[in-house]
Amino acid sequence: MKLKELPLSWWTARKLTRLTKDDLRNANAPRLPLIISLTSIPSRLGIIHLTIRSLLIQSYAAEKIILWLHESLRDQLPRSLSDLEGDEFEIRYVNLTCSHRKLIHSLELHPEKIIVTCDDDLMYDSTWLQRLYQSHSRYPKDIIAHECRLITFIAPGKPAAYREWKTELCTDISAPWLMPIGYGGVLYPPHCLYGDVQNRDLFLRLTPKADDLWFKAMSYLGGTNTRRSADPGKKPIPIIASQKDSLKKTNVRQDGNYQQWLALCEHYEF
Repeated sequence: MKLKELPLSWWTARKLTRLTKDDLRNANAPRLPLIISLTSIPSRLGIIHLTIRSLLIQSYAAEKIILWLHESLRDQLPRSLSDLEGDEFEIRYVNLTCSHRKLIHSLELHPEKIIVTCDDDLMYDSTWLQRLYQSHSRYPKDIIAHECRLITFIAPGKPAAYREWKTELCTDISAPWLMPIGYGGVLYPPHCLYGDVQNRDLFLRLTPKADDLWFKAMSYLGGTNTRRSADPGKKPIPIIASQKDSLKKTNVRQDGNYQQWLALCEHYEF
């Protein structure tokens, strides 16, 4: 987290923490026909309640928010998280250890639903979900993301280094190699991903630490467009002390994303 982000992060966290259960119930918010799905890790159990609180007070609410955790965490939840469970928010436990669980289990549980994924170390502004859904309403068959990068290649089947995949600045734009970036939020319409999406042997071998790359490959193979939303808004606010454990070091700084995308290219002959 950058030093300049600290005051806003502290103030937003304080505001969210002060919300009562009645505030979080958000009974007057219109309901959208979708599920918000995310996952987390042990080091963030003490702070993820801030993410969940920000999702519960959206201007347009989800039918359900599901947090997928590893089975080993069943008896380790802090009250700040467990007290939020109710009709709008539930926690489910699985044995899968990788970040792909933020989506694949919800796809199995709700195959006919729109699924929206997000990250567990951020606080989302109250119009975040509404803005995603507005673009979905115009392009109901597209995957919608607030943040994207454009995958580039130096030769057929040979991707450029991840740092050369430029952040897409244009809005309301679609391209074959536009990749949704998970932290901004991604909306997946039903049946938009290739049949291999649930193949655990494959994604654990090809993209063990890069669920964004796996889901991009599955959408490309499934013939589904990715579109940056028409109104991405401001970036979500990082939570203080949320980056003690992160995939950024291996995937970005050590170019693990390149190695995993190359593995996908070779396997599927992109």
